[in-house]
Amino acid sequence: MAETALTPQRPVEGRSPHGRPGRSAPALLLRWLPAVSVTAFTAGVALFYGVSVRDLGLFAVYLAVCVALPGTLLVRALYRGRRTLAEEIALGVALGYAVEVVVYAAARAAGAPLLVLAWPVATFAAVAVVPRLRGRGSRALRTPAPVWWSWALALTVASLVAWSAVTFFRHTALTWPEMASANVDLPYHLALIGELKHHMPPATPMVAGEPLLYHWFVYAHYAAASWITGVEPLVLLFRLGMLPVLAALVVLLGMVARRGAGSRAGALAAVAGTFYVVAPSLYLGPSTGVFTWKAESWTSPSQTFGALLFAPVVLLAADLLEGRGGAGRWTMLGVFLVGVMGAKATQLPLLAAGLATAGAVGAVRRRRLSPALLALAAMTGVCLLFAQFVLFGGARNGIVVDPLSLVRVTWGELTGRGDARPGTASLLGVAALYAVCWALIWFGVLGLFAGRPGTRTPPGVLLMLGMGGSGLGAVLLLGHCQMSQIYFLAGSYPYLMVVAARGLSAARARARLPYRTAGLAVAAGVLIEVLVRWLCGVRVPLEPGRPEALLYLPYGVLALVVALVVGVLALRGWRGVRLWACTVFLVGALGLPAAWVTRALPNGGAVPGGAGEDAAEAGVSGGTVPEGTVAAARWLRAHSSPDDLVATDAHCRWGHENPCDSRHFWLAALAERRVLVEGWTYTSANMARWRPGVRVQDIPFRDQRLLRDNDAAVRDPASPAGRLLRDRYGVRWLVSERRPGDPEAPAGATPAYRSGDYAVYRLR
Repeated sequence: MAETALTPQRPVEGRSPHGRPGRSAPALLLRWLPAVSVTAFTAGVALFYGVSVRDLGLFAVYLAVCVALPGTLLVRALYRGRRTLAEEIALGVALGYAVEVVVYAAARAAGAPLLVLAWPVATFAAVAVVPRLRGRGSRALRTPAPVWWSWALALTVASLVAWSAVTFFRHTALTWPEMASANVDLPYHLALIGELKHHMPPATPMVAGEPLLYHWFVYAHYAAASWITGVEPLVLLFRLGMLPVLAALVVLLGMVARRGAGSRAGALAAVAGTFYVVAPSLYLGPSTGVFTWKAESWTSPSQTFGALLFAPVVLLAADLLEGRGGAGRWTMLGVFLVGVMGAKATQLPLLAAGLATAGAVGAVRRRRLSPALLALAAMTGVCLLFAQFVLFGGARNGIVVDPLSLVRVTWGELTGRGDARPGTASLLGVAALYAVCWALIWFGVLGLFAGRPGTRTPPGVLLMLGMGGSGLGAVLLLGHCQMSQIYFLAGSYPYLMVVAARGLSAARARARLPYRTAGLAVAAGVLIEVLVRWLCGVRVPLEPGRPEALLYLPYGVLALVVALVVGVLALRGWRGVRLWACTVFLVGALGLPAAWVTRALPNGGAVPGGAGEDAAEAGVSGGTVPEGTVAAARWLRAHSSPDDLVATDAHCRWGHENPCDSRHFWLAALAERRVLVEGWTYTSANMARWRPGVRVQDIPFRDQRLLRDNDAAVRDPASPAGRLLRDRYGVRWLVSERRPGDPEAPAGATPAYRSGDYAVYRLR
């Protein structure tokens, strides 16, 4: 019988009845092996570092059912762009987090935090009832990922998990007293999770009555996860919470990079550049990280969470600027902008700068601004204003205009003269060195000039270029009491790497440079960097009496060696675009060795861009840690109401009492209760009193009378001060930390609970 269009087709071996490649068991295994392997590796690392099988299983179910699956269903219904399955799931995870935070805030404010489960249930119900929302047409938009690309992303995620294990898990215990040696900011993050778990709107839990003018959305996510799973916030913060965020971030950066760089090879270079390439540091010694950047995934969860939500914003904004519109994209963009608004304060200003750059170039090219750009600018402006004046209450939170403040800190670290102020020549010299170092790793951007004549840079690439330039400008122009202006650079760094990768691809294509030649140029750059560092042997901080000019020696030698190599190539007949392309690859590779040196440093070492020791300071050693901290705090949590107010006489970090380093947050962190006065360093009121040249953690408490009444009451609950705290401030519990020389118990008071060096009293 003759075949017609209605005749059923016989399946062809290796192909499905619909003409797609067949999915045999070996093919499916090969396709899923990278994801399965990295998942198994991640689970193994979590279990090895103290996570129970129960907690890991509950968290995995929560992530799949309450975040990834409903988020992916929304992506299928809304997003019409082409993507791989991994990209679709990563977008779903990011969208799930964004929706979860907003819904949880409403549920917590209503007094029913578990109502956050309404959003995945509603999503499943809507998809089941409305067939149009099932996104069946989105399967046609899904493209298979090459196996090598899947393995590249999987290995990148695995390396980040391994890096987390070596630099964070190994030094951050889940048990006391080893837990006390954790990064000094971790109890602050943990206290905010406890605050968001029990209160909405949130306040600063370490100082009662202080508003929380901070980007708190990541803590709302942790609180929701803890309510749903029953997993302790401590385990989420110290072990589990950032693992899916990192994995989804890698996939989404690869998706953005594939669009921006124009190829998977360029995208891989951008992803590798984001995590493995830093500005070249040619110094020996413990401060070799002074010119480097590294992801603060665990010690700054807001930065990593904000980066995850920001990647889809960049992707969607680039789509819309380049004419790929649609109601679904605009809807998703709105949700992600709201998420970014409260996830990280530094992201929206970067987006505004990128839009301004794309708009300026577009106005010159076309003599007008596109409607899409105007709409994007309006949405960004609304979210930026809401964040600044509602979420952050107009507070500057330690940010000031202080040009080259980061350079001054860097100069102090390099010279070992942190207490001195550099002269003008020294300051400008290190500033120039700083800028040149960063320019070296973004040297690939110059490859865009090697593109074909008449080729216009897409608006999405201009957006990323503007974001990157503004990030570096903010680092050099602004100051912060904890050097947090570095997060402007951290937020823009991945997107400048995308532009650099696009430049490298353009240069290679224009020069018709074989991949082998480009690889040799990269290898030469790596070798040059290693040899220059080793041969010059400049160790920082400089020893007393050694000339400051030594700081510039290795970089001068590096410039001479690169010039020599380029000269040799020119003598061998390399000319024009071919010589330029090879130079771009060689110079762009100079950051690779520095990256690995930096990754080998523990979390307590120098931080990105010379941010100083304080910003990444570790906790205290076990010898100065009081006993019974966790037991006392957990007893208080179990026997008090979340609305009860607690007073304590512990305000200073153990071992840092004179002067008092007021970054003591352990009671609020472990008890999940608001404290009248514990540690006040990061309150908006304290940071508003900070001025350059003063350590913010050493500033005395703003209300000394309250502090005296507080301490007198805790040390003798039966005194008039105890009644004053109860009647005037509403304090219901006192937690006293006994120190050497203190009496066994205050006169006339009987503790409700005692553990080690702690006594807990109830005020009646």
